[in-house]
Amino acid sequence: MTLTAGERVWGDQGDDRRGRALEPRRSWASSEPFVRRRTVLNSDPLAQADGWRAVRVRHALAVAGGDATVVGTTTAVVYRVHSGLLESLVVAGVAAAAFVLLVAFGGGYGRRQTGDGPGEFQVALRAALAFVVALILLGYVFRLDVPRSYVLVGVPVALALTWCVRLVAQRRLRRRRALGHAMQRTVVVGDPFAAGRLVRDLSRAPHHGYRIDGVCLPSVDLAHQVAGVPVLGAVADVVQVVADRGAEVVLVTGSCLSGEALRRLSWALSRAGARLVVVPDLVEVAGPRLTVRPAVGLSLLEVEVGAPRGRLLLKQAMDATMAGAALVVLSPVLLVAAAAVALTSPGGAVYRQTRVGRDGTTFTMYKLRTMYRDADERRAALLASGHRDGVLFKMADDPRVTPVGRVLRRFSIDELPQLLNIVRGEMAVVGPRPPLLEEVAVYPDEVQRRLHVKPGLTGLWQVSGRSDLSWEESVRLDLRYVDNWSVAMDMLIIWKTARAVLTGAGAY
Repeated sequence: MTLTAGERVWGDQGDDRRGRALEPRRSWASSEPFVRRRTVLNSDPLAQADGWRAVRVRHALAVAGGDATVVGTTTAVVYRVHSGLLESLVVAGVAAAAFVLLVAFGGGYGRRQTGDGPGEFQVALRAALAFVVALILLGYVFRLDVPRSYVLVGVPVALALTWCVRLVAQRRLRRRRALGHAMQRTVVVGDPFAAGRLVRDLSRAPHHGYRIDGVCLPSVDLAHQVAGVPVLGAVADVVQVVADRGAEVVLVTGSCLSGEALRRLSWALSRAGARLVVVPDLVEVAGPRLTVRPAVGLSLLEVEVGAPRGRLLLKQAMDATMAGAALVVLSPVLLVAAAAVALTSPGGAVYRQTRVGRDGTTFTMYKLRTMYRDADERRAALLASGHRDGVLFKMADDPRVTPVGRVLRRFSIDELPQLLNIVRGEMAVVGPRPPLLEEVAVYPDEVQRRLHVKPGLTGLWQVSGRSDLSWEESVRLDLRYVDNWSVAMDMLIIWKTARAVLTGAGAY
């Protein structure tokens, strides 16, 4: 049997250990195209009207239509105050088309950004910023009368509404994927351990859109199943398996393929019409931290280990601005809530507590009091009763909480005095929750990483379940934020926080 360079790595003294094929075998280096079997595709309902390729087109068209409608309507409303109806409609049409083109040029409607993660939101933000710059240049160069209200109010409102469009579209897509629809047919390539771990992880998160049809191992003798999915062949069979199964994506994990073999696999998959995705052995590292740098024919993957100073300064400026504005706008709510606390139970309206901030520094955190005055004394007895999750004390029906306090907690009104901590630079709008000294004292080494950034008024775990999450899950989400935070992620978390507060989910 003749093997190519990519196959020879897995040959075993000439023995053919490959699985049974539905078509005659072709080498990875063959110049013949790998023709997908129409019988397989036509018998698979997911390969037809509800397959990922058809759904992706409909999703992109729906988002683009929503963008055009939102931007056009917002522009028409703002310009109608300053201009006639016809002029407003013309400007609205131009603005809608320009914004959609900016998003399209940024890849916002393409495959990589469709339906998964914050990429769609980030592209919309960049398009809005480019749109504002274009308006400023048009006003300066051509002396066009661009209303300030449109730049300062209209564009931000339109951006927020385009995020609403994407949020609705993503939630709809995720509901369909939870039922097994709109998935990408996927084959995993790797050793049993690495492949099994990847299959389990992706099976727990169907919203990413990968339907694992099977795996290819270094040897088909290693196992008949991996993590509940069938072994479809050896590594040398992967391209033929893709053609036989009509797979759209090949995920390569572990160290079974690298170098020249991986390069040849990419050539063969291009003829088979499938995408190649290499899964690096990196944990909780998001795309913005990764940069591919070519050198001497190699692709060097650089991981950003610290946030750039410019991004830190921008976050600080945004935090101070948003917190100051929120204090002014929400001061009536704070005064009414403080009065309700003071009049319904003995004790002061504001509760002060020492918390741990960035790099282990301590500060005094402010909250509206939601518990009875002797809450700290009663805490020891409740801890002895076993109401603890990890290092946290959590109790869904805490008897120390006052009736007014329950209302304040449900809508997170008790947290609003922390806006003062943000203005003073002790906290941020988004970040891990500020821990108690006693909690930090028992942190494992890896959890100390939470203290690498300023604690926040809200954070990733607060918008992912709030108090319903376990301690381990909360730590995992906090560490993910610390390692991968960005301004766009902060804006998305703030947006999701408003939704979580209004629904009251997980608050107690």
